Amino acid sequence: MKNYIKIIVIFILVPLVWAGCKKDFPIDEDGLLITDRAQCYVSNFDLIGSDLLSVRTKTPLIDTVAQIINIEVQFGTDLKNLYPQFTLVTDAKLDPKITGKVDFSDLLNPKVYTVVSGNRKVKKPYTVFITVQP
Repeated sequence: MKNYIKIIVIFILVPLVWAGCKKDFPIDEDGLLITDRAQCYVSNFDLIGSDLLSVRTKTPLIDTVAQIINIEVQFGTDLKNLYPQFTLVTDAKLDPKITGKVDFSDLLNPKVYTVVSGNRKVKKPYTVFITVQP
């Protein structure tokens, strides 16, 4: 009788454990969860200097329709050593990835970052325009 109980328990537990290990959620190449969200925008932006403090003089202007970010930085800011910080809508990601300091010194050729939606189907390029405080 005890053997029958063991066999029944094994036949019940093995499929449950197997089903629990199954991947139900798709993952992208960065290991991030792909969701159903199609929203794709930047909600906040900042530039951090080498001293790990913000170098902006006022709140940046983010136009989500024209996909433009205008930010003014303090006079004397080292534009070659800035760390951009983006706040994105839930589940979105940024391309290219920010892996360290970025050179923003060429003001005539602004940087472009693409925001990719949670479902990875919508991509919107945002151009970052920097001006230096007079």
